[in-house]
Amino acid sequence: MFTGIVEAVGTVLDISASGSNLSFRIRSGISAELKPDQSVAHDGACLTVEQVVGDTHRVTAIRETLAKTALGDWRPGRRVNLERSMVLGGRIDGHLVQGHVDTTGTCIALQSMDGSTEISFSFPESFAHLVIEKGSICINGISLTAFSVLQDRLSVAVIPYTWAHTAIADTQVGARVNLEFDMLGKYVARLRR
Repeated sequence: MFTGIVEAVGTVLDISASGSNLSFRIRSGISAELKPDQSVAHDGACLTVEQVVGDTHRVTAIRETLAKTALGDWRPGRRVNLERSMVLGGRIDGHLVQGHVDTTGTCIALQSMDGSTEISFSFPESFAHLVIEKGSICINGISLTAFSVLQDRLSVAVIPYTWAHTAIADTQVGARVNLEFDMLGKYVARLRR
């Protein structure tokens, strides 16, 4: 379980394939503190740490993860948002995030708002019932508030601190991102069926 508050930004050093799996070696300021078997959100996707060497760690994404996320688009040099799992008894500064990406979205617009940056994303219309105006959404592991919500698109406003301390500043029009819709909203939607 995560909160969507990014703890560090890592850099993908190299990628290797084994069957349908992709393994990523990542360097970050928290890598040396990690241990094998820990769960760490990588751009919002929960992956298990397999190896730690110095200031790097290795994780692997299987076929299912690659099919549901934008991890298959990663290349060496890409910056990645990282968050270790939350500690029970601590503050939840974002919202409850499982690290189970629901789908990908595509950046369709970026606009400077003289103090913040507004980013708009399209997403598959089949997920429209899971996002509400002023509701929480996790985009590449970042807890954000959705607005201008339509059947297949939404916008978020990114404050300067988040822009400077996460990899969201690397987002460009046309880029795919990982989306995890609010967990409580998913349970409510399930109950209504």
